[in-house]
This record gives sequence, structure tokens and C-alpha cells, in this order.
Amino acid sequence: MITADQLKDVMERAEALHHYLNIDQKQMELEEEQLRTQAPDFWEDVERAQAQMKKVKSIEKWIVGYKDVKQKADELQLAFDFYKDELVTEEEVDADYDKAMKAIENLELMNMLRQKEDPMDCVMKINSGAGGTESQDWASMLMRMYMRWCEAHGHKVTISNLQEGDEAGIKSVTMEIEGGEYAYGFLKSENGVHRLVRVSPFNAQGKRMTSFASVFVTPLVDDTIEVYVDPAKLSWDTFRSSGAGGQNVNKVESGVRLRYWYTDPDTGEEEEILIENTETRDQPKNRAKALLLLKSQLYDRAMKKRLEAQAKIEAGKKKIEWGSQIRSYVFDDRRVKDHRTNYQTTDVDGVMDGKIDEFIKAYLMEFPVNEDDNDN
Repeated sequence: MITADQLKDVMERAEALHHYLNIDQKQMELEEEQLRTQAPDFWEDVERAQAQMKKVKSIEKWIVGYKDVKQKADELQLAFDFYKDELVTEEEVDADYDKAMKAIENLELMNMLRQKEDPMDCVMKINSGAGGTESQDWASMLMRMYMRWCEAHGHKVTISNLQEGDEAGIKSVTMEIEGGEYAYGFLKSENGVHRLVRVSPFNAQGKRMTSFASVFVTPLVDDTIEVYVDPAKLSWDTFRSSGAGGQNVNKVESGVRLRYWYTDPDTGEEEEILIENTETRDQPKNRAKALLLLKSQLYDRAMKKRLEAQAKIEAGKKKIEWGSQIRSYVFDDRRVKDHRTNYQTTDVDGVMDGKIDEFIKAYLMEFPVNEDDNDN
């Protein structure tokens, strides 16, 4: 049976969400934006109309979420009072408490995803670190882990470039993660170096080995995001694709390699951005997708300059080695630990099967956005 303090905590957190989310103001905004959708010529410009409908749904989502929290908190208060009169059981009160807490925690988590980039789809690149076959196998295990997470959350995964390992695993993979909700908002927590400790199946002596792989996550821009690409700094190569796809893939140079010289606006330093795409057998389509991936990288760099807190955890600033990892996966000790939040679990198999929501949640709650960074 819950205590009076637990009930008080639920009611206070529900009230706090009403304040933090500016629910009264959002209700007025919703009514104003809905009025715009009732204009006689609203659907004449389909693109503009769709953008407006998206805006309405975005505001409505917060109001509906808060109403659910308020309803469940009020039901808990009622059940708690009824228990005193022996009208409900302890189990019923506890069940209402669990429902209220789940609704509150879900909305509190969504409140951490208020950056303009958070609702976007994303691009994830996984690179194996030093260590040969063992680290390449580790990179492929991480790829599977994220693909399983995406599957569970309704995201579509498209592999735009994959380099197979020498004996097993992969050297690198680039995946586009689309559909579902808040792909970038959730997966930005995975940016960094991931460390594996296990008895390696590739070591004849059966020794315990440590391997590293890096994960880079950037928001996937769309046509509504304007990103300038200087054509003078852009060059293309083509090559014959290899790997999955059969012999037909190898007969034409359908693979594209994009090179772009990026100049840091603050330091003036130049850096080559290299993007390869072998997603389809159609070279023009691969070119278009490679250009989109370049725009995503350029947008990400501009975003991270605006959000200095994010830049501090940018994986590209770290070496893939000791001391730089964000999370350790120790198979023999049955432990996975995030070094930023100290959240850990013994369910190693579950984590490797894509159950990483608690790690994501712990990160987002530990590193909330600043109000000054919000555009909402």
C-alpha cells in the first residue's frame, strides 16, 4: 500500500508538469492553430497545409499527455480516499499508483525532448576500434542491438553503407533511421565510445579481451531544413559496389563517394568529409542520398556549435580507447554500466537484444535541455 508521501509526490509532479509545459498557454495556441486549418483555401498549398497539421499535432500531443497524467493522478487520489472507507483494496490503490507514475515519467521524459532536432529521423554510424576481428565483431553486435531497438519502436532502418570485417563482423556501417517518433532525440544519448569486455571467441587462449567501437548519431535533415553546400568544395568519385546484391551490382559503378572540404567557421581549420553510398544500384539515387547525408552532417555541426553541452559529448572528439567510453558491457560479470549516469543492469542479454530504454531515459533525465536553448 502506498504512503501519503507517495501520493503527495504524484500530485506535486503532476502540478509541476502543468507549470513546466505551460498547458494553459498551449491550449490557447492549439485553438489558434486549429482555426487556421479551417480556412477555405487551406489545402490549396498542400505542403504548407501539411506543415500546419504537423504543428497542430505537436501542440496537441502535450495537452493530451498532460490530461492523461491529471486524470490518473486524480483517480489515485480518489482511490486513496476510498480505501479509508474500505471501498477499494490496497491492490487497487497500488495499481492506480503504478499507472499514475508511468504516465508522469513518460511525460517527464518527453519534456526532455524539446530541442528542434529531437523529433527528426537520424543517421547512425558505427565504427570498430583498434583490435581487429574482436572489435569488428563488437561493432556488428552493436549494429544488431540498435536495429532491434528500432524494430521495437517502429523505426525503419536502411543501411546506406557497410564495410565487412576481415574475418567476422564489420569495420563500419551507416544506417538511416526513419519513421516512429523522436529517433534523434532518443538515440543522441548513444553518441560516444562503447567498450566490450568478454572472453573472446577469436582468441585461441580463451583470454578476456577489451574492445571498443564508436557510435555517431546525427539528425537526418529533410527538404524543410535549409543547409548550404558550397559546390566549389564538392567532388565525386564512383566505384563498383561490393558485398550483398549479387553480381549485377558489380557490373556498373553504382557506388558513389562524396568528398567535401568543410571549413570551421570559428577556427578556419579545414577538414575533408567523406561519404560513401552503395544503397541502391541506381547511381543518381545514391548521389542524392549521399548529398542528403552530407547536409545532415553539416547541420549537425552547426547544431553542436549552438549547443555547447552537446559538443562536449560528441564522439568524434574522442579517441576510441581507454578512458573515453560512455558505456561498458562486461559479459563475464553480467553487467552493463553507463559511465555518465551510473545507471547499470545485469540483463546483458536483454540489452544486446535492444532493451536500452532505461539507459536512454537515465541520460535524458540526467542531462536535460536548458530553457534558453528551446525554440518551443
